[in-house]
Amino acid sequence: MATIKIPPVLRASVGGEREVSAAGDRVGEVLRALVEAHPATATQLFGSDGELNRYVNVYLNDEDVRVLEGLDTAVGEGDVLVILPAMAGGR
Repeated sequence: MATIKIPPVLRASVGGEREVSAAGDRVGEVLRALVEAHPATATQLFGSDGELNRYVNVYLNDEDVRVLEGLDTAVGEGDVLVILPAMAGGR
């Protein structure tokens, strides 16, 4: 199982947890297992096309999955996924 670090903005959707575990051999499988366990995360992570929302960044062991193989990136036992929503703002 992989560990998923949950950012503060998503914690209410996972019962306040900072980390959760989910099974899967690929990043997409792990994230979909998270959605299955915590359905409120679905629209926060994925668009209607099933791809990651453009403002959601996912890192596998400190590497952006978008520069790896995206949702098809292999995940091993003990790997850590970090979900980081992109921040925007300013004046």
